[in-house]
Amino acid sequence: MTMATQTEHRAGHVQPATESEATARAYVNMWNDRDYAAISRLVSEEFVMYDPAAPAEGVTGPEGEVHGREGLQQFMEVISTAFPDFEVTILEMISDEDLAMYEVELTMTHDGPLGGLPPTGRRVRIRGASILHLQDGTVREHRFHTNMGETADQLGLTFPQVIGQLPALAIGKLRLSLSR
Repeated sequence: MTMATQTEHRAGHVQPATESEATARAYVNMWNDRDYAAISRLVSEEFVMYDPAAPAEGVTGPEGEVHGREGLQQFMEVISTAFPDFEVTILEMISDEDLAMYEVELTMTHDGPLGGLPPTGRRVRIRGASILHLQDGTVREHRFHTNMGETADQLGLTFPQVIGQLPALAIGKLRLSLSR
């Protein structure tokens, strides 16, 4: 197994020790660059992503899951619409022949609608862990783990923070419904 750290990643001179590490880094760059064209090259046709943020509607797969290349593009579009500055930073990675695991920091500002929720304008910074299962040089499965309660709290959507946001959320919801 090999390991890379945030310092090496940010310095831009990481030499991936394994093919799975190179694929994992390309996959993260695909998210950061919104490079939808790279999906067919990096993700298998049988791709499944398990992510607690995956919505029940608008993305191929049940709530909490993303199925296939089309589903991944749909989910990436949902995230980049709600959080236009969404960025993934790899903090640490461990990889093996057909597996890559990495800790990430996600930073984003809620500047677009998300599942009927109007933009809060709030900045979010959370940590999570990803596990990628690879096959034939492509990502077959992506499991993302994070504390969604922390995300909701930073967005001001937990009690009692949400009370102060209710007027702005109601106005935003009204604007969204009128613009449709």
